[in-house]
Amino acid sequence: MTEQEADNMTNEPIDSTEMENQEELTTEKTETVELSAEETLKAQLEAVNDKYIRLLAEFDNFKRRTAKERMDLYKVANEDSLKSMITVLDDFDRAQKSVETAVDMEAVKEGLKLVHHKLKSTVTAQGLKEMENTIGSAFNTDLHEAVTNIPAPTEDLKGKVIDELEKGYTLNDKVIRFAKVVVGA
Repeated sequence: MTEQEADNMTNEPIDSTEMENQEELTTEKTETVELSAEETLKAQLEAVNDKYIRLLAEFDNFKRRTAKERMDLYKVANEDSLKSMITVLDDFDRAQKSVETAVDMEAVKEGLKLVHHKLKSTVTAQGLKEMENTIGSAFNTDLHEAVTNIPAPTEDLKGKVIDELEKGYTLNDKVIRFAKVVVGA
């Protein structure tokens, strides 16, 4: 473009219709940009919603799967304990048969002691432990269940265990049965 042409363009009056056409073109371009931005946001929203729904479904599947695995684990753990007890049950069956036909009671007593020892060793191997003798110790609600209170024979036995009615047991250092005791008052 030469200088003359540029001067002519600036000196020529601009028609109002041309100006309106330019404004319409500018407005249309802006609307197109806005529509594409709106469409972009809608697409992003749909993508996020789809991702959320899939994640929710995956989490539900995870919860169901872990619940099933937990139940299977309980079944298997119980199965192992029972398998180890079957041999003791067999020993008790044999002992019962021998008691019916036995003449020598000393042999029967010895057999029952052996079965009792085998049972104790089996449950100890599973993690079960007998609580130590609690007679004379201070009453502890974390280990004992008071069945009754009786007057203490001496002053130093007040608040202490006087008698143990049932032994307490722990399984892997967790109390599973409290010792049932009589407490001095």
